[in-house]
Amino acid sequence: MENVDQSALQSSCRALLRPIASFLMKCGMTWREFADISKSVFVEVAGVEYGIKGRLTNVSRVSLLTGISRKEVSRQRQLLQQQTAEAPVSKTTDATRVLSGWHQDPEFNDNGQPRILTEEGDGVSFALLCQRYAGDIPMVAMLKELKRVGAIVEEVSGQLSVQRRYYMPTQFDPQWIMNAGGIFADLGNNINHNVAAADDTPTRFLGRAADPTIDASAIPEFREFIEAHGQPFLELVDEWLTAHRSKQGDKEIEHPVRLGVGLFLIQDDLPKGHHYGH
Repeated sequence: MENVDQSALQSSCRALLRPIASFLMKCGMTWREFADISKSVFVEVAGVEYGIKGRLTNVSRVSLLTGISRKEVSRQRQLLQQQTAEAPVSKTTDATRVLSGWHQDPEFNDNGQPRILTEEGDGVSFALLCQRYAGDIPMVAMLKELKRVGAIVEEVSGQLSVQRRYYMPTQFDPQWIMNAGGIFADLGNNINHNVAAADDTPTRFLGRAADPTIDASAIPEFREFIEAHGQPFLELVDEWLTAHRSKQGDKEIEHPVRLGVGLFLIQDDLPKGHHYGH
Protein backbone atom coordinates (compact mmCIF):
# COMPACT_ATOMS: atom_id res chain seq x y z
CA MET A 1 0.00 0.00 0.00
CA GLU A 2 3.04 2.28 -0.35
CA ASN A 3 1.53 3.96 -3.42
CA VAL A 4 -1.75 4.94 -1.75
CA ASP A 5 -2.26 8.70 -1.81
CA GLN A 6 -2.46 9.55 1.90
CA SER A 7 -4.37 12.77 1.28
CA ALA A 8 -7.03 10.92 -0.71
CA LEU A 9 -7.12 8.17 1.94
CA GLN A 10 -7.64 10.66 4.77
CA SER A 11 -10.34 12.46 2.80
CA SER A 12 -12.10 9.16 2.14
CA CYS A 13 -11.79 8.20 5.81
CA ARG A 14 -13.38 11.46 6.93
CA ALA A 15 -16.24 11.01 4.45
CA LEU A 16 -16.77 7.48 5.78
CA LEU A 17 -16.67 8.49 9.44
CA ARG A 18 -19.02 11.49 9.27
CA PRO A 19 -22.29 9.51 8.91
CA ILE A 20 -20.96 6.95 11.40
CA ALA A 21 -20.12 9.69 13.92
CA SER A 22 -23.55 11.25 13.39
CA PHE A 23 -25.27 7.88 13.92
CA LEU A 24 -23.26 7.08 17.06
CA MET A 25 -23.89 10.48 18.63
CA LYS A 26 -27.64 10.14 17.96
CA CYS A 27 -27.42 6.87 19.91
CA GLY A 28 -25.48 8.51 22.74
CA MET A 29 -21.94 7.22 22.14
CA THR A 30 -19.02 9.52 22.99
CA TRP A 31 -15.75 9.90 21.10
CA ARG A 32 -13.82 8.12 23.83
CA GLU A 33 -16.12 5.09 23.70
CA PHE A 34 -15.75 5.03 19.91
CA ALA A 35 -11.96 5.29 20.20
CA ASP A 36 -11.86 2.25 22.50
CA ILE A 37 -14.03 0.23 20.12
CA SER A 38 -11.96 1.39 17.14
CA LYS A 39 -8.81 0.12 18.85
CA SER A 40 -10.32 -3.32 19.47
CA VAL A 41 -11.57 -3.55 15.86
CA PHE A 42 -8.09 -2.75 14.52
CA VAL A 43 -6.72 -5.56 16.70
CA GLU A 44 -9.47 -7.95 15.60
CA VAL A 45 -9.07 -7.26 11.87
CA ALA A 46 -5.28 -7.43 11.99
CA GLY A 47 -5.51 -10.74 13.83
CA VAL A 48 -8.03 -12.37 11.48
CA GLU A 49 -7.06 -10.97 8.07
CA TYR A 50 -3.27 -10.83 8.26
CA GLY A 51 -2.39 -14.22 9.71
CA ILE A 52 -0.19 -16.72 7.89
CA LYS A 53 -1.74 -19.96 6.52
CA GLY A 54 -5.06 -19.25 8.21
CA ARG A 55 -3.61 -18.87 11.70
CA LEU A 56 -4.35 -15.92 13.97
CA THR A 57 -1.77 -13.16 13.53
CA ASN A 58 0.69 -13.11 16.42
CA VAL A 59 0.78 -10.22 18.89
CA SER A 60 4.02 -8.71 17.55
CA ARG A 61 2.73 -8.54 13.97
CA VAL A 62 -0.61 -7.08 15.08
CA SER A 63 1.32 -4.43 17.02
CA LEU A 64 3.39 -3.64 13.92
CA LEU A 65 0.35 -3.40 11.64
CA THR A 66 -1.82 -1.30 13.95
CA GLY A 67 0.71 0.83 15.86
CA ILE A 68 -0.78 -0.44 19.14
CA SER A 69 1.62 -1.68 21.83
CA ARG A 70 2.02 -5.44 22.31
CA LYS A 71 0.70 -5.19 25.87
CA GLU A 72 -2.42 -3.36 24.70
CA VAL A 73 -2.94 -5.84 21.84
CA SER A 74 -2.97 -8.70 24.37
CA ARG A 75 -5.42 -6.80 26.58
CA GLN A 76 -7.72 -6.07 23.65
CA ARG A 77 -7.72 -9.72 22.62
CA GLN A 78 -8.84 -10.73 26.10
CA LEU A 79 -11.64 -8.15 25.97
CA LEU A 80 -12.69 -9.38 22.51
CA GLN A 81 -13.05 -12.94 23.80
CA GLN A 82 -15.34 -11.73 26.58
CA GLN A 83 -17.40 -9.55 24.24
CA THR A 84 -17.85 -12.39 21.73
CA ALA A 85 -19.34 -14.58 24.46
CA GLU A 86 -21.71 -11.80 25.60
CA ALA A 87 -22.66 -10.38 22.18
CA PRO A 88 -26.43 -10.12 21.53
CA VAL A 89 -27.78 -12.27 18.70
CA SER A 90 -29.39 -10.51 15.75
CA LYS A 91 -32.91 -11.68 14.92
CA THR A 92 -33.12 -9.69 11.67
CA THR A 93 -32.37 -12.55 9.28
CA ASP A 94 -34.72 -15.04 10.95
CA ALA A 95 -37.57 -12.53 11.25
CA THR A 96 -37.23 -11.41 7.64
CA ARG A 97 -37.14 -15.05 6.54
CA VAL A 98 -40.45 -15.67 8.34
CA LEU A 99 -42.12 -12.67 6.69
CA SER A 100 -40.64 -13.54 3.30
CA GLY A 101 -41.84 -17.13 3.62
CA TRP A 102 -45.33 -15.88 4.46
CA HIS A 103 -45.32 -13.92 1.20
CA GLN A 104 -43.44 -16.39 -1.02
CA ASP A 105 -44.23 -19.94 0.12
CA PRO A 106 -47.31 -21.17 -1.82
CA GLU A 107 -48.50 -23.02 1.28
CA PHE A 108 -48.86 -19.72 3.14
CA ASN A 109 -50.43 -17.54 0.45
CA ASP A 110 -53.23 -17.62 -2.11
CA ASN A 111 -52.28 -16.40 -5.59
CA GLY A 112 -49.48 -14.30 -4.13
CA GLN A 113 -51.57 -12.86 -1.29
CA PRO A 114 -50.46 -13.90 2.23
CA ARG A 115 -53.03 -15.97 4.08
CA ILE A 116 -54.50 -15.06 7.46
CA LEU A 117 -53.08 -17.70 9.80
CA THR A 118 -54.07 -19.26 13.07
CA GLU A 119 -51.39 -19.06 15.73
CA GLU A 120 -51.18 -22.83 16.22
CA GLY A 121 -53.10 -25.98 15.34
CA ASP A 122 -53.25 -28.55 12.58
CA GLY A 123 -52.54 -27.50 9.02
CA VAL A 124 -51.19 -24.12 7.92
CA SER A 125 -50.43 -21.95 10.94
CA PHE A 126 -47.93 -19.39 12.21
CA ALA A 127 -46.33 -22.14 14.27
CA LEU A 128 -45.72 -24.15 11.07
CA LEU A 129 -44.34 -21.03 9.37
CA CYS A 130 -41.85 -20.54 12.22
CA GLN A 131 -40.94 -24.20 12.21
CA ARG A 132 -40.00 -23.83 8.56
CA TYR A 133 -38.33 -20.40 8.54
CA ALA A 134 -37.52 -19.10 12.05
CA GLY A 135 -34.34 -21.07 12.68
CA ASP A 136 -33.83 -21.61 16.41
CA ILE A 137 -35.99 -18.64 17.49
CA PRO A 138 -38.99 -19.92 19.53
CA MET A 139 -42.39 -19.32 17.92
CA VAL A 140 -43.73 -17.34 20.90
CA ALA A 141 -40.69 -15.03 20.91
CA MET A 142 -40.93 -14.48 17.14
CA LEU A 143 -44.65 -13.71 17.34
CA LYS A 144 -44.17 -11.26 20.18
CA GLU A 145 -41.39 -9.41 18.34
CA LEU A 146 -43.22 -9.20 15.01
CA LYS A 147 -46.34 -7.93 16.76
CA ARG A 148 -44.27 -5.36 18.65
CA VAL A 149 -42.87 -3.81 15.48
CA GLY A 150 -46.23 -3.93 13.64
CA ALA A 151 -45.22 -6.57 11.09
CA ILE A 152 -48.06 -8.80 12.30
CA VAL A 153 -51.47 -7.82 13.71
CA GLU A 154 -54.01 -9.97 15.48
CA GLU A 155 -57.44 -9.77 13.88
CA VAL A 156 -60.73 -9.66 15.83
CA SER A 157 -61.09 -13.37 15.09
CA GLY A 158 -57.81 -14.03 16.88
CA GLN A 159 -56.06 -14.97 13.65
CA LEU A 160 -52.87 -13.32 12.43
CA SER A 161 -52.34 -11.18 9.33
CA VAL A 162 -49.00 -9.96 7.99
CA GLN A 163 -48.47 -6.24 7.37
CA ARG A 164 -44.89 -6.10 6.17
CA ARG A 165 -42.58 -8.08 3.92
CA TYR A 166 -39.39 -7.20 5.80
CA TYR A 167 -38.53 -6.96 9.47
CA MET A 168 -37.83 -3.40 10.64
CA PRO A 169 -37.36 -3.02 14.40
CA THR A 170 -38.49 0.06 16.30
CA GLN A 171 -36.09 2.97 15.97
CA PHE A 172 -33.25 2.97 18.51
CA ASP A 173 -34.13 -0.30 20.17
CA PRO A 174 -31.20 -2.78 20.35
CA GLN A 175 -32.31 -4.73 17.29
CA TRP A 176 -32.74 -1.57 15.20
CA ILE A 177 -29.24 -0.40 16.15
CA MET A 178 -27.76 -3.80 15.24
CA ASN A 179 -29.62 -3.69 11.93
CA ALA A 180 -28.25 -0.23 11.16
CA GLY A 181 -24.73 -1.41 11.93
CA GLY A 182 -25.26 -4.34 9.57
CA ILE A 183 -26.17 -1.97 6.73
CA PHE A 184 -22.99 0.05 7.29
CA ALA A 185 -21.02 -3.21 7.38
CA ASP A 186 -22.54 -4.60 4.16
CA LEU A 187 -21.64 -1.49 2.20
CA GLY A 188 -18.17 -1.30 3.76
CA ASN A 189 -17.45 -4.97 3.05
CA ASN A 190 -18.47 -4.48 -0.57
CA ILE A 191 -16.09 -1.54 -0.99
CA ASN A 192 -13.29 -3.33 0.87
CA HIS A 193 -13.64 -6.41 -1.35
CA ASN A 194 -13.42 -4.32 -4.53
CA VAL A 195 -10.39 -2.38 -3.29
CA ALA A 196 -8.42 -5.55 -2.54
CA ALA A 197 -9.76 -7.79 -5.36
CA ALA A 198 -7.05 -9.52 -7.36
CA ASP A 199 -7.09 -9.43 -11.17
CA ASP A 200 -8.73 -12.87 -11.34
CA THR A 201 -11.31 -12.11 -8.62
CA PRO A 202 -14.70 -10.70 -9.71
CA THR A 203 -15.64 -7.40 -8.12
CA ARG A 204 -19.03 -7.01 -6.45
CA PHE A 205 -21.66 -4.77 -7.99
CA LEU A 206 -21.51 -1.27 -6.55
CA GLY A 207 -23.16 1.68 -8.22
CA ARG A 208 -24.85 4.99 -7.56
CA ALA A 209 -27.09 7.30 -9.51
CA ALA A 210 -27.07 10.82 -8.07
CA ASP A 211 -27.09 14.42 -9.31
CA PRO A 212 -26.12 17.48 -7.20
CA THR A 213 -28.20 19.95 -9.28
CA ILE A 214 -31.76 18.76 -8.54
CA ASP A 215 -34.22 21.32 -7.13
CA ALA A 216 -35.31 20.43 -3.59
CA SER A 217 -38.97 20.71 -4.64
CA ALA A 218 -38.52 17.45 -6.60
CA ILE A 219 -37.79 15.40 -3.44
CA PRO A 220 -41.39 14.16 -2.87
CA GLU A 221 -41.69 13.10 -6.51
CA PHE A 222 -38.34 11.27 -6.33
CA ARG A 223 -39.38 9.46 -3.15
CA GLU A 224 -42.55 8.25 -4.89
CA PHE A 225 -40.47 7.15 -7.87
CA ILE A 226 -38.14 5.08 -5.66
CA GLU A 227 -41.06 3.54 -3.77
CA ALA A 228 -42.76 2.62 -7.06
CA HIS A 229 -39.69 1.05 -8.68
CA GLY A 230 -37.43 0.08 -5.77
CA GLN A 231 -39.82 -2.17 -3.86
CA PRO A 232 -40.75 -4.34 -6.88
CA PHE A 233 -37.03 -4.82 -7.60
CA LEU A 234 -36.37 -5.96 -4.02
CA GLU A 235 -39.33 -8.33 -4.23
CA LEU A 236 -37.88 -9.75 -7.47
CA VAL A 237 -34.57 -10.33 -5.69
CA ASP A 238 -36.41 -11.89 -2.77
CA GLU A 239 -38.19 -14.31 -5.13
CA TRP A 240 -34.85 -15.32 -6.69
CA LEU A 241 -33.30 -15.95 -3.28
CA THR A 242 -36.32 -17.90 -2.09
CA ALA A 243 -36.28 -20.08 -5.22
CA HIS A 244 -32.61 -20.91 -4.83
CA ARG A 245 -32.97 -21.55 -1.10
CA SER A 246 -35.89 -23.92 -1.67
CA LYS A 247 -33.83 -25.99 -4.13
CA GLN A 248 -31.72 -27.17 -1.23
CA GLY A 249 -34.72 -28.77 0.51
CA ASP A 250 -33.76 -30.55 3.70
CA LYS A 251 -30.28 -31.30 2.39
CA GLU A 252 -27.38 -29.96 4.42
CA ILE A 253 -25.76 -27.09 2.52
CA GLU A 254 -22.03 -27.73 2.16
CA HIS A 255 -20.94 -24.10 1.89
CA PRO A 256 -23.72 -21.64 2.83
CA VAL A 257 -23.18 -17.99 1.94
CA ARG A 258 -25.24 -14.88 2.59
CA LEU A 259 -26.36 -13.27 -0.68
CA GLY A 260 -28.50 -10.23 -1.27
CA VAL A 261 -28.61 -6.64 -2.46
CA GLY A 262 -29.06 -3.32 -0.70
CA LEU A 263 -31.04 -0.40 -2.09
CA PHE A 264 -31.24 3.01 -0.43
CA LEU A 265 -32.24 6.54 -1.29
CA ILE A 266 -29.50 9.20 -1.47
CA GLN A 267 -30.27 12.69 -0.17
CA ASP A 268 -27.91 15.22 1.39
CA ASP A 269 -29.68 16.97 4.28
CA LEU A 270 -26.88 19.42 5.01
CA PRO A 271 -26.67 23.21 5.31
CA LYS A 272 -25.81 25.00 2.08
CA GLY A 273 -22.06 25.04 1.48
CA HIS A 274 -21.36 21.94 3.61
CA HIS A 275 -20.45 18.63 1.99
CA TYR A 276 -19.85 15.20 3.49
CA GLY A 277 -17.91 13.65 0.66
CA HIS A 278 -18.96 12.94 -2.93
